[in-house]
Amino acid sequence: MSIATEPRAEKNGRPPVQMPDIEVIRLPRRTIDKLLTSFGVVAMVVFAVAGGLLTWGADFANDYVHDELSTQRIFFPDEESLREEGRDDLVKYAGEQVDTGEEAEAYASYINGHLEEIADGKRYAEIDDRGAQAAVEEAIEAGAPADEVAELQARADELKRQRDTLFRGETLRGLLLSSFAWSTVGRIAGIAAWVAFAGAAIMAVLVVLGVIHMKRTKHA
Repeated sequence: MSIATEPRAEKNGRPPVQMPDIEVIRLPRRTIDKLLTSFGVVAMVVFAVAGGLLTWGADFANDYVHDELSTQRIFFPDEESLREEGRDDLVKYAGEQVDTGEEAEAYASYINGHLEEIADGKRYAEIDDRGAQAAVEEAIEAGAPADEVAELQARADELKRQRDTLFRGETLRGLLLSSFAWSTVGRIAGIAAWVAFAGAAIMAVLVVLGVIHMKRTKHA
């Protein structure tokens, strides 16, 4: 359909301007409704599939964390022991087995408290037990007195024990924190799944309303 406009009247001595014809494109309302409804169906399916995948991911993460922690058979000390150590923040876990991400984080904190008491808070990578042992060998080669060699050897042995203890403790602590991280990912996936299912439900309602509107429009 074309709409031809009349030339504008001359104003201020300027010649009239001839406006071009404007082509009008008509798009039926029913066609728009069909497009919107189709988009709603696609969005509903996408949200539903995403919700299902996120639920599967959340269940997998939670089951993985529970199974891995359960096999370790780690238990918190009793309430009395925790209070004696000044860990009142962990009393609520007293005597419980570590099998959740939250408990894994709490026990990692418990381990860290003990590790800080070893070697004045140093980490295992900061303990130079090899250097201490090398000093012992150098003293022996230099013909140092036996008591001096024994003192150096005792120091080297102590550093090695500290390094081994710190290594084992930090390794276990790292594994527990990894379990906590997986648990957090699972919890986030679970929340995202509920959001996706809610989106799918909303789109389903909109699709139904769109179909009803199309039927009413058709009868009208």
